[in-house]
Amino acid sequence: MVAASDPSAPHTPVLLRPILNAVAPVEGVWLDGTFGAGGYTRGFLEAGAARVIAVDRDPLAFEMAAEWAGDYGDRITMQQGVFSRMDEYAQDLDGVVLDLGVSSMQLDQAERGFSFMKDGPLDMRMSQDGPSAADLVNEAEEEIIANILFQYGEERASRRIAKAIVRAREDAPITTTLELAKLVEGCLPRSKPGQSHPATRSFQALRIAVNNEYGELFQGLMAAERALKPGGKLAVVTFHSVEDRMVKRFLTARAGAGGNANRFAPALEQAPPQFTLKSRKAIGPDAQELDENPRSRSAKLRVATRTDAPSGEIDAKSIGMPMVRGI
Repeated sequence: MVAASDPSAPHTPVLLRPILNAVAPVEGVWLDGTFGAGGYTRGFLEAGAARVIAVDRDPLAFEMAAEWAGDYGDRITMQQGVFSRMDEYAQDLDGVVLDLGVSSMQLDQAERGFSFMKDGPLDMRMSQDGPSAADLVNEAEEEIIANILFQYGEERASRRIAKAIVRAREDAPITTTLELAKLVEGCLPRSKPGQSHPATRSFQALRIAVNNEYGELFQGLMAAERALKPGGKLAVVTFHSVEDRMVKRFLTARAGAGGNANRFAPALEQAPPQFTLKSRKAIGPDAQELDENPRSRSAKLRVATRTDAPSGEIDAKSIGMPMVRGI
């Protein structure tokens, strides 16, 4: 693995080997819905994909890829946008891959405002447009901030933190990452050695809200269903329990594998499933991957194959999507 500072060498993508094994043989046209540093796109091209449509909402991703993307000629199509609209970018795809982790190139840049470890403007926008995290913490009502922290970050001290944010912004707007991190830290017990930073959950929650990450995932799964051809593969890598639950419930429902909750109720005629599951269990990192790529520790991969059944809609609540009113 080459140092990440070399722009021609993207970071090692998480669970690439298991993905390639699960979807083999790799062929035809794939869509990489989270292009980032380009690791999956390269991996799929080298494994046999004829072409990859690389989608990312962050314009920086394509700027950074310029140094190496030309080596693949017209086998890469760059598409700035969101993966929830992938069916507008392509149809009859042989496969779709999504990595729901935050790009390390975004975390590494203090000026992007994602990190509580580096001082920078309180931004967190992946697309670099629209309302920022600073807009949210300085303008949203206390109850909405508390609900964001609780629903999206599973932060138990959400109300205490929201109250402290509102109190602090009455004196002056909260504009930097370290300012917010210090404020959150003051609301929580000091973390013990080995524990995550006290601001971890709050920053995760704000990032999810600013970028509508759960809404994107929900819409993106349905867009993949519409964009894949029969036999096409969907591979999704998640990094925390809420996203994995959403993906699992979506695929279970669309594969008709949910079962009948009441064994005494009359059996309902089931619509034909839109997917078949590679496995009911998620695939995690093996020992080699953990050694090479510690970031993979919490990663889970789920893979499904599209059937020829018509695509449809599914209710967000039914797949456990957390919701916050007022944003």
